[in-house]
Amino acid sequence: MGMSYWGYPKYVSVGQKMAKAEKKLKQLRKKMPDIRPVILTGSSLARTWWAKSWNDNLERYADYDNRIGRGRSYLRHGAVLDLKITPGKVTALVMGSAANPYEITITIQPVAASQWKTIKKQCQGHLKSLQDLLAGKFPKTLAEIFFTQDQGLFPTPKAIGFQCSCPDSASMCKHVAAALYGIGARFDEDPSLFFTLRGVDTGDLIADAVKGSTDELLNKTRKKTAKVIDDADLANLFGIDMDLKVDFTGKEPKVLKKETSTRKTTLPDPAPTAKHKNIPKLPQTATARVAAIIAAETSSGVTIADLVTKTGYPRSKLYGIVHRLKQEGKIKKASHGVYIPA
Repeated sequence: MGMSYWGYPKYVSVGQKMAKAEKKLKQLRKKMPDIRPVILTGSSLARTWWAKSWNDNLERYADYDNRIGRGRSYLRHGAVLDLKITPGKVTALVMGSAANPYEITITIQPVAASQWKTIKKQCQGHLKSLQDLLAGKFPKTLAEIFFTQDQGLFPTPKAIGFQCSCPDSASMCKHVAAALYGIGARFDEDPSLFFTLRGVDTGDLIADAVKGSTDELLNKTRKKTAKVIDDADLANLFGIDMDLKVDFTGKEPKVLKKETSTRKTTLPDPAPTAKHKNIPKLPQTATARVAAIIAAETSSGVTIADLVTKTGYPRSKLYGIVHRLKQEGKIKKASHGVYIPA
């Protein structure tokens, strides 16, 4: 950079700075086809919740407050010629007063395992999808949890390390500051990069959050139905089939009218057909009948669809019976939705 007559750096206009950065970027593209400059849309440094919160986090710490602002104009003038985010690490090229851009490396410690576990637990029942998470569409309580100082998802100054190839001896030079703001701008383009940088898995977070919602719903359902005895339980208790009489004479089994009597009902054994030639004489209770059908299928296994065909029972009844048999250890899953003898 040239010097004025008074020994101060020669004034360089914003237009000159932008032209210099653009010229250098064109040169670098020939050598670095994968170069990725940070280009702002409009005058705002950040648009989305994750980007804004990243910048707010940097500015709320006294360690950074007096120095971080030095990078804003650099970012706005297109000086961040390249910025790439990987787990725990950011590399950047920032144009300064020298002929070539300065090389910056920023390291971010991952979220502590215990901290991540706590955050996942706090998210249970409050997140609906990955899309909502990345778009910042979640309750205010979650926003507060994520942004909690020292305990949330955003790094403290102690968790951030940086290096710059410039001669500036300041603990945070303007090139590093520009790169730090550039990270926020990258989150506008792809919010999932925030989780990549912090070394945590969004799928893990969503799975736990959805599981929490499902468990809560199941618990409520169990409370409401605690006094209702399952059909399969009644069948085992009294040794009878409580509700269904099945007609196997047609091509497709048909469910006939419900039996209202509690008298013991004997179901006819199905005539041997191509579909059930290997099925032995079946017991009379629904649970025992299903267990016998599955026991006879020792090779490929039996699906719920097979059981509907072979028993005529509705799927809702069969799911309950299969669940009970699995709990009793009489059958097991061969694969998703396929059951074999235990």
